[in-house]
Amino acid sequence: MLRVEGLRARYGRIEVLHGIDLSVTSGEIVTVIGANGAGKTTLLRCLSGVHPAAGGNISFRGEMLTSVPAWRRVGLGLAQSPEGRQIFTNLTVEENLRLGAYLFSDERVEKDIDDAFQMFPILKEKRNLVAGGLSGGQQQMLAIARALMARPSCLLLDEPSMGLAPIIVAQIFDVVKGLKALDVTVLLVEQNAYGALKIADRGYVMETGRITMDGPADALIADPRIREAYLGI
Repeated sequence: MLRVEGLRARYGRIEVLHGIDLSVTSGEIVTVIGANGAGKTTLLRCLSGVHPAAGGNISFRGEMLTSVPAWRRVGLGLAQSPEGRQIFTNLTVEENLRLGAYLFSDERVEKDIDDAFQMFPILKEKRNLVAGGLSGGQQQMLAIARALMARPSCLLLDEPSMGLAPIIVAQIFDVVKGLKALDVTVLLVEQNAYGALKIADRGYVMETGRITMDGPADALIADPRIREAYLGI
């Protein structure tokens, strides 16, 4: 579904991605783990089109995306829930969701909203409240639900567990795992390496802008280097 070949990215003159290769097959949950500053967020920003690639190729469902603008990538089925949530804090929960569905004006939008509320019942309780008043965990739920309103075939998730209590992290990871049943493919970027690998099919390890390891998630969990460097075991 998604293939990245030799992807490079820069901030000014400083190159931060040094030839990334990865792939995501339809129906998979694939995670990219790595320390803060490894380039994980820049990778997702290049995939969604909000940061320009300096080299390499990105293809999605057979179509080259490298020069396709971000808004059109959403229409092709590639949506992102960004780091830091970036919800519209001065709008209500429901208004945030409706903005996530800005490409659509059909009757299915109402069902999509109902599905979002079924996925995250607390959002239904707060549907008419200003989103800036939600807790951090509730804002993360809203960010994911808003991205799903775009009806993506592939969801890019950037650090959904950041700064959240363990019980909320477990709930969000359960939802991410359940997206498989909805035919949503997931590329998950996470510092919580163990939690991400537990729900993923495959994983990539990223260090200073390069992929240094990859393989089945259970094999990475069992690898002594990963256990020492990222799992604290």
